[in-house]
Amino acid sequence: MADVPAGLEVLLDEAGVAACVAALAEKIAPRVDDDTVAVCLLTGGLWFAADLTRALARLGRHVAFDALWLASYGDERASRGRCEVRADLQRPLAGRRALVVDDVFDTGLSLSEAARLVRDAGAAEVLTAVFASKPWPTPRAIEPDFVAWTAPARFLVGYGMDVGGKMRGLPFVGAAD
Repeated sequence: MADVPAGLEVLLDEAGVAACVAALAEKIAPRVDDDTVAVCLLTGGLWFAADLTRALARLGRHVAFDALWLASYGDERASRGRCEVRADLQRPLAGRRALVVDDVFDTGLSLSEAARLVRDAGAAEVLTAVFASKPWPTPRAIEPDFVAWTAPARFLVGYGMDVGGKMRGLPFVGAAD
């Protein structure tokens, strides 16, 4: 196992992360085809999107890849309550199925905005997948179609999730609260 920085509690180890991604790919594979575009939400979704698209490829689903860079947290621990588009889609989506992929679902703001942008780009169908879904005290504008892991209501780091831009590269999920 990777070194665990001081003050972190490991919630899901590297093998657990891999198992969650593989199980989710099994659920997603029947809903996508080779014309589907996986839209990774940057920056945090990159680790999950890479592993998920490889897991889908092992199941014979060779999705295209694109990215959308949205920012709602910056380097803070709480959402600013709005989403800024820092980089838009590059691949045509008109008439295609899109699978929006993100690391963590908490407020739902980023996922909701991404789904809207993808629909506005002409996607025929928009599916959403998140690695970790955290409980939230109020109803959210969107619920993900696919969730790899139901996380506790804690401040998560690792596997794309960060604190001030750090710890994204940890191969496990930890709590930094």
